[in-house]
Amino acid sequence: MRIGELAKISGLAPSRIRFYEASGLIKSVERKANGYRDYAPDTEWVLEIITGAQAAGFSLEEIRQLLPTNANGWRHEELLSGLKRKVEEIEILQQRLAQNKAQLLLVIEGVESKPEGMGCVENTQLLLHRLREEGVAPASDRRNGASSKQHATCQADKA
Repeated sequence: MRIGELAKISGLAPSRIRFYEASGLIKSVERKANGYRDYAPDTEWVLEIITGAQAAGFSLEEIRQLLPTNANGWRHEELLSGLKRKVEEIEILQQRLAQNKAQLLLVIEGVESKPEGMGCVENTQLLLHRLREEGVAPASDRRNGASSKQHATCQADKA
């Protein structure tokens, strides 16, 4: 199968397919006498696996380690271990994102509900105290006192 046909079937640009080939993710192909690449029929499903894995957050190196050397060469335990490891990474990332969201929502509320007549510095200190009480203030805020949140609350004063 020539690269144009593979690109059409897979929905990938020919340059992306050549990149995956150069990266060792798909088998190097023989060139015909006319110089065209001739890809094996199983290259289509390998490309689907690669793009699906990338969409799931796998790096190209992680994909390279998990891909079989041929259609019958799946290393079941390594594949299962790699998939479980990625799920754990995603769960940790979800926890961090939830913490970041909670912190940002508290900052937004603190800026929006700043008491009338309260100065920027006082509001920042009040907000940082509240973040510490809620347990969402990052360690750097605990050490450094006011942080970039002070800039945010001060910007609100100027608005």
